Amino acid sequence: MRIAVVGGPGKEGQGLALGWARAGQEVIIGSRVLERAQRAAEGINATVGRRAATGMLNRDAAAAGEVVVLTVPYDAHAETLQDIREAVRGKILVDVTVPVDPEKPRRVRIPPGGSATEEAQALLGSETRVVAAFQNLSHTYLAHEETNACDILVCGDDADARQEVVRLAGLLGLRGLDVGPARNARVVEGLTVLLMEINRRYKVRGAGIRITGIPPG
Repeated sequence: MRIAVVGGPGKEGQGLALGWARAGQEVIIGSRVLERAQRAAEGINATVGRRAATGMLNRDAAAAGEVVVLTVPYDAHAETLQDIREAVRGKILVDVTVPVDPEKPRRVRIPPGGSATEEAQALLGSETRVVAAFQNLSHTYLAHEETNACDILVCGDDADARQEVVRLAGLLGLRGLDVGPARNARVVEGLTVLLMEINRRYKVRGAGIRITGIPPG
């Protein structure tokens, strides 16, 4: 599978791309600056020991990917979606964006559309299936190839798309859990800020969410 990571040179984007490259997938790193995308791809290739990643401009990466993963700051969210809108038509877009307040990064800035995920779905239209996932996963685990007990909460309005993203989580060795429609992204996105606060208070780097009571499998 070709997985395009738009905003891929960032820490979360590189972590996810590296994880999928290690799992044998083809990844495409997208950036507004081609040279940044190419450098990030070269770093992934050096780490995995094969040509698994390619760097492109965001729009080209979105066009080349079979699944598109969006990992940009909320301030760049709407602009980036407009840029890749035609390229993602008919595809699954996995939105990892968390709408934090840029002036107070440990506080959620509630979007006018309810959540970044719902805003993405409204902007892209029904032909693109938007799914929220990976907001609560620390890039530190993926960068160091560590086993992570964190669950991946997956929500969106298309049930089949949710299951495909659950499978993408499985490629990373993680358990994806279907948590329902896109409106639940309001909770999932907000949990990220709580995890940031836990990291600060307990002096850790990768606090995550684990759902109990569900048997493995």
